[in-house]
Amino acid sequence: MNTARRRLALFALFFLPGLGISSWVTRTPDIRDLLGASTAQMGLVLFGLSAGSMLGILGSGRVVSRFGTRPVVAAGILTTVLSIPVIGAGAGLHQTALVTAGLFLFGFGMGSGEVAMNIEGADVERITEKAVLPTMHGFFSLGTVVGAAIGMVLTAVAFPVLWHLVLIGLISVPVALAAIRHVPYGVGLTPTGSAHEAGQEPVRRDKRLWLIGVIVLAMALAEGAANDWLPLIMVDGHDLDAAWGSAVYTAFAAAMTIGRFGGGWFLNRFGRATVLGASAVLGGIGLLLVIAVDNQLVAGAAVLLWGVGAALGFPVALSAAGDSGPNPTARVSLVATAGYVAFLVGPPALGFLGEHYGLRNAMIVVLALLALAAACAPALNRRPTPDKEPAIP
Repeated sequence: MNTARRRLALFALFFLPGLGISSWVTRTPDIRDLLGASTAQMGLVLFGLSAGSMLGILGSGRVVSRFGTRPVVAAGILTTVLSIPVIGAGAGLHQTALVTAGLFLFGFGMGSGEVAMNIEGADVERITEKAVLPTMHGFFSLGTVVGAAIGMVLTAVAFPVLWHLVLIGLISVPVALAAIRHVPYGVGLTPTGSAHEAGQEPVRRDKRLWLIGVIVLAMALAEGAANDWLPLIMVDGHDLDAAWGSAVYTAFAAAMTIGRFGGGWFLNRFGRATVLGASAVLGGIGLLLVIAVDNQLVAGAAVLLWGVGAALGFPVALSAAGDSGPNPTARVSLVATAGYVAFLVGPPALGFLGEHYGLRNAMIVVLALLALAAACAPALNRRPTPDKEPAIP
């Protein structure tokens, strides 16, 4: 199969979940008001997204090993885009359970499909000997920018949430169907039976891989906390109106997009460990300013640092996991699971803390984990097992 078309298809398949998640995130203040939910109750609604993501990620690795990436990518992306109108319908009908169900489906589709798409991306990196995963995740961020810009405008003109999310779903389905055609069969398949089970054990015992998992956990939470809570942090914590809260989230998404598309040069020049350590520090500085400085302009500007800092963590750590030794499918799946633990625990935990201490103060947890990620980043400088040398610096 044509590698260039395959790469473009993966870019589109990453773009669509970004478009979907930012479309609903920019409307969270409106959705909260339509549901009449408190901050803690919104945390429980977001638990649907997290629980779906976790279930998807936990089953994805085994399914990919048995059937390959293509069917998992297809099922995951179609579930993701078809769930967006369900979220809109729940908001329009003032049904908290329906919004939660829609978010569960969105998370399940994204969680199961993203592992398979990252395995696809790692395979393309192996073939082309070029860093592809940061650009793929850059298209996810580009999708969030486009979705956030649309959401910001539609929020400003009070366009109904229901029709906004229904239209996003209708636009996404044909793009998904066209992209799936260029995902090849057979990628990610591994032997079944006792030999495969035995091959899993060294992966679980790899201490370096667990350190990479800690980095993914922290960086995923830094990204996910913004995706879940940033508009509400700016509305409730910094007294912006809903449209400006959406605008700040759009700026965050733009900063992540720039960071991911421009990160290749820094990775090639300085290496993964230095870039990830600097990213964690930069994101932490931005988050600290959002938490500590009671000034709308400073907080808005600090969000840009937060976005650039969070940009490369997830894709670069996944790429490092795939290069860390044999059985890359199991390695990517294990490390990605750490990221989705952040998505599972993060929203309700931050919502609970935000209810009692304010959303700005709740972000101190994320700040502490970013400091831990910076401390763990030097682990990426260690050489992987001799079975497989990394192709990407």
